[in-house]
Amino acid sequence: MSFIEIRHLRKEYDNAVPLQDVSVSIGKGEVIGIIGPSGTGKSTFLRCLNRLETPTSGSILIDGEDICRPDADLAKLRRRMGMVFQSYNLFPHMMAVENIMRPLQSLLGVSVRDAYDEAMEQLACVGLDDKARRYPDELSGGQRQRVAIARALAMHPDIMLFDEPTSALDPGMVSEVMSVMKELSQTGLTMLTVTHDMRLAKELSERVFYMDQGGIYEDAPAAKIFEDPSGERTRDFIFDIRSWRYALSSENRDMHEMLGSLDDFCRRTFMSKMQADSCRHAVEELAVSHLLADIDTHPEHRFGITVDYREESGETKLLVRGSPLPESGEPVSDAILAGAAKRLPDDEKGRAVFSIISRAEDK
Repeated sequence: MSFIEIRHLRKEYDNAVPLQDVSVSIGKGEVIGIIGPSGTGKSTFLRCLNRLETPTSGSILIDGEDICRPDADLAKLRRRMGMVFQSYNLFPHMMAVENIMRPLQSLLGVSVRDAYDEAMEQLACVGLDDKARRYPDELSGGQRQRVAIARALAMHPDIMLFDEPTSALDPGMVSEVMSVMKELSQTGLTMLTVTHDMRLAKELSERVFYMDQGGIYEDAPAAKIFEDPSGERTRDFIFDIRSWRYALSSENRDMHEMLGSLDDFCRRTFMSKMQADSCRHAVEELAVSHLLADIDTHPEHRFGITVDYREESGETKLLVRGSPLPESGEPVSDAILAGAAKRLPDDEKGRAVFSIISRAEDK
């Protein structure tokens, strides 16, 4: 029998139906990533699982017990489920150790001594035992999120739910939270993570749900979702997030800003160092050798650079294009471009990487 069994789950609000008919089984110890466009019910799905939201209809069985029944013991349920939010939800007037101790004392009736020992043990697990007496405003965003994880773990849950755990963090802090979550994923906990961070979903998850239009549109191993998705909407979503666009004009020609934005894109799309270096080189060549020169000649025009990163049938393709932008700011058709494919160095796995560097032509 599945550890979590969800049958025909539906959630309605007055003006929206974020979950229409969700049925899925999750095994004990599975690590699930949940991705998809904004507004497709991902967070509502998690909140129904721990009954922060009451489903309109359907059933949710945890280890055979239907938690949607009117007489379900919600306090007992929530002790079995740890929840980590994007906004940390720490008490600002309490030290890190006190934030962990409080639910142990108030919900479980644990003594002060035992609560302190448990809190320190969990802080050590997330690498923050030396920050036990710091207040939340004395901690970085990544450290606050790790305290929130420690607080959830102190209840010794069977299931951990993460709702956008890295979305409020600066890029440099994401890795520290990811490291903690990866360690947790090896402990046998059942984990479900809603995230817009595709690197987190790919590196952490064994299985991924792509949610769209109020349901689970595609359910597959992470490698399948990110490398060869079956559903058309899944493919469109994955490929769309692997596109980077930047506009250059006589007023906006800040190369440092452009390359900083590009570097962030390369990190988010899990490019190897060699691929990222090749991409940066191609974009610089396109901008400096072609587009900036055209801007000087035609200062009234805006020019765009597009990078599309694709993995298809084991081959990686990196396409870099340049084109004039009309007044609307939308790229014009690639058909107007004159350019030739240029082979870039293979990545460390020997996969071919190509760049198409095209000279922008006047409209």
